[in-house]
Amino acid sequence: MSRVAGLLEGKSSLITGAGSGIGRATALAFAREGAWVAAADLSLDNAKATLALIEKAGGQGVAIQVDVAEEASVAAMVAATVAAFGGLDVAFNNAGIAPAMVGASGQKIADVSMESWNRMLAVNLTGVWLCLKHEVQQMRQQGGGAIVNTSSIAGLLGLAGSSSYPVSKHGVIGLTKVAAADHASDHIRVNAICPGYIETPMTEESRQRHGNRIIARVPMSRFGEPEEIAEAVVFLCSDRASFVTGSCWTADGGYSAV
Repeated sequence: MSRVAGLLEGKSSLITGAGSGIGRATALAFAREGAWVAAADLSLDNAKATLALIEKAGGQGVAIQVDVAEEASVAAMVAATVAAFGGLDVAFNNAGIAPAMVGASGQKIADVSMESWNRMLAVNLTGVWLCLKHEVQQMRQQGGGAIVNTSSIAGLLGLAGSSSYPVSKHGVIGLTKVAAADHASDHIRVNAICPGYIETPMTEESRQRHGNRIIARVPMSRFGEPEEIAEAVVFLCSDRASFVTGSCWTADGGYSAV
């Protein structure tokens, strides 16, 4: 019996932050659905580890080191993807950092340092814009594509003590909507995913400090799994979402509904 074609069969894809968590889960899901996967991460070792998992499962891809806050690095990443696969059909701009990673865990907005503020926005917002910019330039030449950006429930709510993180994630939603409006005529769809509290290395500090309080707020009474976010991203990047652009999909177990 022949294999059933996947939702992303034969498509070339690029994922940032692919070395762990949601990015790694999505890279594996893309490969399962028939895509060639460029797994990009700040840590080349982590990207290579994700690629090894893809290949072990029978998929194909490449591992790329990238600093999304640096335009030259982002341009090189897109160029390497095109060189490997001949084009770029879908992209998941997922790389990001949490307050603890810039020394701002639990800080109120008036107490955030300039250094911390700049780093957060450089990675979480400017980094997404840089990826979008270079991905769209390539996709325009090809006649279209699909892009998903990682925002957060922090992009929908004001989370006390989260420093500049919600600011950056609100910005991703605005960027997503503008890009969708600007490039619909180029046949490029741009959407955002807004995960809640997911069991990933990036959320470990928050889960350890506030786990019981978070769970009490989630109607489904649990943290999410990276694979659950990956499935939503697969759909948004697939032709089944052909009329979906400029949207922000929430996957948070009901956290933002109460």
